[in-house]
Amino acid sequence: MRALLVVNPAATTTSARTRDVLIHALASEMKLEAVSTEYRGHARDLGRRAAESGEIDLVVALGGDGTVNEVVNGLLHAGPDPEALPRLAVVPGGSTNVFARALGLPNDAVEATGAILDALRDRTERTVGLGLAAGTPGTEDEGVPPRWFTFCAGFGFDAGVVGRVEQHRERGRRSTHALYVRQVLRQFLDEPHRRHGTIALEGPDLDPVQDLVLSIVCNTSPWTYLGNRPVYASPKASFDTALDILGLSRLSTPAVARYGAQLLRSTPERGPRGKHAVTYHDQTDFTLHSKVPLPFQMDGDHLGLRTSVTFTGVRRALRVIV
Repeated sequence: MRALLVVNPAATTTSARTRDVLIHALASEMKLEAVSTEYRGHARDLGRRAAESGEIDLVVALGGDGTVNEVVNGLLHAGPDPEALPRLAVVPGGSTNVFARALGLPNDAVEATGAILDALRDRTERTVGLGLAAGTPGTEDEGVPPRWFTFCAGFGFDAGVVGRVEQHRERGRRSTHALYVRQVLRQFLDEPHRRHGTIALEGPDLDPVQDLVLSIVCNTSPWTYLGNRPVYASPKASFDTALDILGLSRLSTPAVARYGAQLLRSTPERGPRGKHAVTYHDQTDFTLHSKVPLPFQMDGDHLGLRTSVTFTGVRRALRVIV
């Protein structure tokens, strides 16, 4: 088997020694080329090279969710073709590793590598669905190119939190769960639209919804993790279906306390609910519009401000070793 290992040397939870051990373990089972990323977007370029070469059977991403997202976007640069494209394997090296954990992999890099090698020997894999987001035709964002996401996207409040965390990381702060919680509180205090949202949800199979403050699009469940605790924004979301949506129309102090508590107590059977909550399951095509530019994130990567984003849920987009 010919494999490309894409290594993020800045991965939060793996040391250089650990990475050397993982490379040695993988190289003992396959013909392996290991490349460390050197710039933002490098993992995407490497994934695209692997897809276009026709010579790579497997791409292994060693890093966090951002590294995985880049690799996936490189692999699917010309569109999904599960039977022809290289398979993907993920070794978790970030602070949260939602995609890897949602696949059922251990959150430890060494244990996950062992699980991947076992799966390769047993020839076990699954074909997962992915989400695609693009600028909406006829709007000022129509020129924004499509981009794939593996587990979630957010428009509005939660994307603002992601942006705040990224600003702290650029100043040298570690990405910790405590940092995220603090930024949630600060985003809430600074949020100008928390009582009267600006987001509209539209789709061919949906009743239009107006004035949302928060909109979370999930491709799988859990939505995220707080330490070892899974958090379920859309419990029915799955790699085997299209996309799920959670929207909140109010983030007053009582509403934040209620929905925050529901998220913390969420389970695979029960997520946020109430008169200010809107949920949809297994949606293939829909659009989120905003009256004002709002922050947008995909797979935990802040992508700036948008006024309109069109989403597509693509079933059976990529083969994953698991």
